[in-house]
Amino acid sequence: MPLKKEPKISLGAHYQKRVRKQLKKAPWVLRVTEHNDKPVPVFIAKQRILPDQRSDADDLIAPRSILLERGLLYGPSQLRCLPIIRTILTRVSDPAGIPLELNRFLNGRRIAFRGNLPLDEEAGYKLALMFRLQERIKDLDRVELIARRVDRFTREEAAYWYSRMTSFGDAANRWAMAGMKIMLSGQPGDSNVTIMLEELQQKY
Repeated sequence: MPLKKEPKISLGAHYQKRVRKQLKKAPWVLRVTEHNDKPVPVFIAKQRILPDQRSDADDLIAPRSILLERGLLYGPSQLRCLPIIRTILTRVSDPAGIPLELNRFLNGRRIAFRGNLPLDEEAGYKLALMFRLQERIKDLDRVELIARRVDRFTREEAAYWYSRMTSFGDAANRWAMAGMKIMLSGQPGDSNVTIMLEELQQKY
């Protein structure tokens, strides 16, 4: 007789049993929340800064790690990127290598989940890149193209490009971000944006 598949537990039970315990040590977190002035839900990528990495902890006796916001996504841009974000979340596993099935929390036409989801370094860097690079881009094809091309990065590539946008002073960071937007999604009005996007949609 074929083995019976165990029924999937509810999202709430799954969160309490498997997901929540990973949050304390996760290097990144995806927060799903609401802001009064933005369409719901709002996705926020947050990076964990360890006590010895903090620049504001000199006067603290026992500093703790903190989560710093590294980018947010909402509205039409979020809808266009959602399939790619779900794909990235399917790869996040617990320390034993068992997938956490985080994509389940973002399934459906209406996302009801509110809270934090633990991310590994690869997922964190990729989501932070997507969220930052889509800022001020109105063409949703370019937004999706950025997301799809960032998803093709390795963990090392995502970490490198994120550092280029955040670690070299205001002017250098701004130039790096502007350059990456062009590198990943071309110029506004470029007809090749649609061609490249369609190729990626068919391949992956």
